[in-house]
Amino acid sequence: RMVDRVILRPAEAADIPGLVTLWNATIRDTTITFTDCPKTEEGLAAAIAGRRARGREVFVVRDGGDVGFAAYDQFRDGPGYAHAMEHTILLPPALRGRGAGRALMERIESHARAGGAHTLFAAVSGENEAGIAFHARLGFDVSARYPETGRKFGRWLDLVLMMKRIG
Repeated sequence: RMVDRVILRPAEAADIPGLVTLWNATIRDTTITFTDCPKTEEGLAAAIAGRRARGREVFVVRDGGDVGFAAYDQFRDGPGYAHAMEHTILLPPALRGRGAGRALMERIESHARAGGAHTLFAAVSGENEAGIAFHARLGFDVSARYPETGRKFGRWLDLVLMMKRIG
């Protein structure tokens, strides 16, 4: 479980360097994300501002120098998808298994529900068995598996869409 010193709140400017470091290590070293384009502090600041302008949010969990986050935005463009959201969650190893991910997801779900969301999606790499299991424990169901949809490190990767009704 999380200890008392862990902070959970909306992202602030001071969090951005740590979030970029976490995200870029994930991009560089894993297939959790299919991209190979590194994040920048300016780009992340703009993404956070854009989400907030649309009524969405980025939440961080911080314990000393360790910082993780969860963020969400509309699943697909267009008014027909206005009530369907997709989220991203990343935690450094030091924050895993302590309830930080569950706390972030509870905050994301609550915020999204208050904003009128009906469904919340996770797009998980088929190789990310821990991510699939984490979402299943939180009540997400696999709604689709797209074989060989992504490519990274010279190999094809499946994309698993998981969904939870929250509205």
